[in-house]
Amino acid sequence: MSPAELKYAKSHEWVRIDGNVATIGITEYAVSKLTDLTYIELPEEGDDVAQGESFGEIESVKAVAELYSPVSGTVSEINASLQRSDGLNQLSSDPFGSGWIIKVKLSGTPDFSEFLGAADYDKFIADH
Repeated sequence: MSPAELKYAKSHEWVRIDGNVATIGITEYAVSKLTDLTYIELPEEGDDVAQGESFGEIESVKAVAELYSPVSGTVSEINASLQRSDGLNQLSSDPFGSGWIIKVKLSGTPDFSEFLGAADYDKFIADH
């Protein structure tokens, strides 16, 4: 079950808004499909990201996947612990908590019209 307080992209990123900061990660479903994660490429703090645009990549023994930003703004924090040798374990074990990827200071009001709530996201992944 996906956490109800989050919004979900069909590309399997999630976003949590707290004031003018968005915390972004990838879903448990995405982690399970990628399997054995090996590397993550993250932007730098201060980099601008745009909604729907790639901000990095995540690699596994199986595939390389682009990471897409669900919001526009400036990267205010990266989860640097993910880049340590055992850091990707956080993403695998707690993708909705300690496995968050980046935080973005919003540059405007995000357009979530294409995003799914938890129940709709769970239905979406069940159908695929």
